[in-house]
Amino acid sequence: METPFEQALKQLERANAVRTIPVGLRERLAKPMREVRANLAVRMDDGSTRFFEAYRVQHNNLRGPFKGGIRFHSQTDIEEVRALAFWMTLKCTVAGIPMGGGKGGITVDPKALSAGERERLSRAFVRAFADVLGPQKDVPAPDVNTTAEIMDWMTDEFQNATGDTTRATFTGKSLANGGSEGRGTATAQGGFFVFEALRATLNLPASCTVAIQGFGNAGTHAAEIWRAAGHRIVAVSDSKGTIFMAEGLDPAAVETHKRATGSVANFPGATTLPAEAILATECDLLIPAALEGQFRADNVAAVRARAILELANGPTTPEADDALFARGIPVVPDILANAGGVTVSTFEWEQNLKGEHWAEADVFARLQKTMNDAATAIAALAQTHHTDLRRAAFTLALQRLEEALEKS
Repeated sequence: METPFEQALKQLERANAVRTIPVGLRERLAKPMREVRANLAVRMDDGSTRFFEAYRVQHNNLRGPFKGGIRFHSQTDIEEVRALAFWMTLKCTVAGIPMGGGKGGITVDPKALSAGERERLSRAFVRAFADVLGPQKDVPAPDVNTTAEIMDWMTDEFQNATGDTTRATFTGKSLANGGSEGRGTATAQGGFFVFEALRATLNLPASCTVAIQGFGNAGTHAAEIWRAAGHRIVAVSDSKGTIFMAEGLDPAAVETHKRATGSVANFPGATTLPAEAILATECDLLIPAALEGQFRADNVAAVRARAILELANGPTTPEADDALFARGIPVVPDILANAGGVTVSTFEWEQNLKGEHWAEADVFARLQKTMNDAATAIAALAQTHHTDLRRAAFTLALQRLEEALEKS
């Protein structure tokens, strides 16, 4: 079975068929600039010490400091983090923001830890990697199972370790600790701006039926944003099940149910199905908002959506991309669709460095312009090259990275 990074390099080769990538740039993208590993010693509540493997991959900084989230997940490993850092390089470039690509992770089930243990783990991560982090070096943010509270702990620990008081090394912080307005919903909001910019191109109706895989931060906010705009959320899923309701789900009620029961499954009035059933939901728009590798050669034939918008990172393998393109099902790729999170994170970084705090309306106005500009440029490239949106997005990113390499 291919690793996530091998899948990412396959995507690069798919793009090479549209526009030849210079050998020097291809080699840079295939080899991360730096990979750092650490074993974090953490004191547990019972007095024992446990060790957790942690990673930070700094993929490419041709266009600015490394940027990318830190995830806490039991399945996280160096191959996954390497792929995510690669995608961050392209995502930041597509969005046109002055950042490079990085990613971090800890192999841990955070739900099995107490709040105190999570805090000690977060602070241990910062102490282990402080030398390679900083406002002009590498700027992490939240990712899967990490939160504003965790970013606050990390910011405090970085200040303790280095004396830096800008608070610009970590983004996605709470508002009280230098966070940006709109950061909590930025990934979903950015995805919605992309959807609005491309809806006509995707041949989708003014009011869509929507299914969402994953009901964490991005998926929950996406459900709320799309519903508020007049679309109907017919299905959502988490790792324990899919719920379907043809007349439409109320995301707030589903979220309340999940907090009370631990899952969206068995939501009153909805039909509960296996978790993987979400991929076969008949709908206008399917939004994967969970983990990578969800659409594969062995299950892509089941997809019955008219279009897919990737709020997750890497949910579609290259083989699945080819199959969907052949069927005429457009995929709005992750490096465009979920770039809202890193875009607003970059706004937060800028605000911290300048000592400013922008109103939410200003943040979203800047976000909308950024997403619109990227979406329209990618749609035009797809039309020009008669290709899919992912290869068009890679083409845009590679053009900009080639320009940056020539100037370096």
